[in-house]
Amino acid sequence: MTTQTSQAPILVIGKHGKTGVRVDRNLRALGFQTRAVSRSTEPEFDWYRPDSWNKALQGVERAYVTFQPDLAIPEAPQIMHDFVAAARSAGVKHLVLLSGRGEPGTEKAEAMVRNSGLTWNIVRASWFFQNFSESFLLDGILAGELILPKVATTEPFIDADDIADVVVAALTQPDLANQVIEISGAESITFQDCVQQIEAAVGYPIKFTEVPLDAYLDGMRQEGFEDDMVWLIEMLFSEVLDGRNAKPVNGLQHILGRSPATLDEYVSKTIATGVWSKEM
Repeated sequence: MTTQTSQAPILVIGKHGKTGVRVDRNLRALGFQTRAVSRSTEPEFDWYRPDSWNKALQGVERAYVTFQPDLAIPEAPQIMHDFVAAARSAGVKHLVLLSGRGEPGTEKAEAMVRNSGLTWNIVRASWFFQNFSESFLLDGILAGELILPKVATTEPFIDADDIADVVVAALTQPDLANQVIEISGAESITFQDCVQQIEAAVGYPIKFTEVPLDAYLDGMRQEGFEDDMVWLIEMLFSEVLDGRNAKPVNGLQHILGRSPATLDEYVSKTIATGVWSKEM
């Protein structure tokens, strides 16, 4: 195993994202310089404003790339094509792209990185545990009722801390370059399993309700969600959660030489943050 030690900063796109904040923190802890960017940083980085990219890319040799709102949206391939061209012109040598495991709409965007002429990694990850504590499922947990579209499958949820460790390895170990790294948790479980474990830990009741996907999407529209978010939820619950990803994979174990975090470990460390406390 070799570690790349260039003094050029490592670009982290998505400074405040679930994985971006962790990748940035872990790289800094290892002594690497970083440049973590978002729409609210200086330099600014906005996927929908290509004029904001160049300043963020200057002097960078490696970059961690997370695309918002999701790599599967129809416009992502063109945006990624343009970004790769800008990165190559700026002198970037290696890109690590976060993608979704089993998302059929991501292949075209991934191909822009794989065919970029740069060295690359694609990290395809399962659903994050942190969706229950740092994303759109948190409000339901705190409200005591989580409503989701009905799915008839299980998912090997993964911890964002584990994803960050894999990304840092891909950014800093040249011998891992030019491969797709598919990662998941070690056990395949249901959303209800997750809610029950959280409920047991927080000490207040959390009702878990499943509704037909169409009804859930109608509710999102009535609450004023943007069309792209409604489209994304429909794609995730109708395609990604159709059973294709139910079987765990061992990419994380292969890269890190250890097992991924379990649901119990995730819940235990998240309880300690107080994020599920109703007194916050």
